[in-house]
Amino acid sequence: MTDTPLAGLNIVVTRPREQATKLMQSISRLGGNPVLLPLLEISPPADPQALAAQLARLADFQLAIFISPNAVQYGMAAIQSVGGLPSNLRIATVGQGSAQSLRELGVGPIIAPQEKFDSESLLTLPELQDVAGKRVLILRGDGGRELLGDTLKQRGAHVEYAECYRRAKPTFDAATLLATTPDALTITSSEALSHLWELLDSTEKQRITLLPLFTLHPRIAEKAQQLGFGEVHITATGDDGLLSGLVAWANQRKSS
Repeated sequence: MTDTPLAGLNIVVTRPREQATKLMQSISRLGGNPVLLPLLEISPPADPQALAAQLARLADFQLAIFISPNAVQYGMAAIQSVGGLPSNLRIATVGQGSAQSLRELGVGPIIAPQEKFDSESLLTLPELQDVAGKRVLILRGDGGRELLGDTLKQRGAHVEYAECYRRAKPTFDAATLLATTPDALTITSSEALSHLWELLDSTEKQRITLLPLFTLHPRIAEKAQQLGFGEVHITATGDDGLLSGLVAWANQRKSS
């Protein structure tokens, strides 16, 4: 394999702008041309005082679950402002990216899935089975899937949500995107894929579905296939997983 397996390829990166830097730098290092198309914008919570008041009661909870790296970033900043994490509070995350972000802040040990990284996988772990009567705080953005909270409630837990950040849908010019002659598209959330689809007209949809799409999760892959994407690659998790998938595809593309 050459040192620049992505040479000459235009790779669309759809992570929020603040989270896209590492992936874009890695694509460039491998010879590719990253095309930034943030399909979500992340901003602080609408009412930081209400969040701070809620987090000041952390000692009342037995378990705190961080849904995403954004929840770690904004949630931990708010937690530090009210005195930090209680020593007896157990910490869990849905994915290893969030777990790593917490470790970098000196937080541990962390309950997290080791293979598939979603609410379903977290819910299978032993630590989340016997939760009857326990108070659980789920740190997340505004809205989102309810599966985790609903299941924990069914198991007898008292669940609260702490909305640590807001998600917004940026606008973009699809014609400008297509003018970059993209070779591949990376999508890391179902919400981003839905937003992309909303912004395209029928002709643009036909063109975009011709691109190979790379994603981290079978649920996103299934949705992409339902929308008409003909070539969908499910990669290993994280930026490294996306890069490995892109490199394998590029090498196969060259050989054929």
